Amino acid sequence: MELADILAEHAVLTCTGVRNKRQLFEILAQKAEELTEFPQEQILATLEGREELGSTGLGNGIAIPHGKVQGLKGVIAIFVRLDGPIEFDAVDDQPVDLVVMLLAPVGAGADHLKALSKVARLLRTEAVTENLRTEDDPLRLHALLTEPLQSNYAA
Repeated sequence: MELADILAEHAVLTCTGVRNKRQLFEILAQKAEELTEFPQEQILATLEGREELGSTGLGNGIAIPHGKVQGLKGVIAIFVRLDGPIEFDAVDDQPVDLVVMLLAPVGAGADHLKALSKVARLLRTEAVTENLRTEDDPLRLHALLTEPLQSNYAA
């Protein structure tokens, strides 16, 4: 599974003025409703329910909120670059400014884990996160997220 398979160009957002995790989740849920036609309230409840189990803030300003939605056809991703970091209860207690939300169908354990692993691996690459933090154009952000690592970030 490649990120390009689950992250549509119109699922990449740059957001200004987001003040907290709840507001971020509302933005993510609204965009997910547009992409999936599942109710925003259901997606918001899924994200918040997962977050209650433990923060999805990985550290280094990165979070991967995720959850499973009954009836969803396949794994989808939404990327958000915030103009300013927000408190997220991340493992390193640092605020978050790069977010990839993943939604998967109930019962899609392997695909869900593959997607989580792929995103985490990509966002551990310092050159990737550095470029994501300096880019404002959603189409270019999408390209940075979906192009093979070796082509853009070779040493």
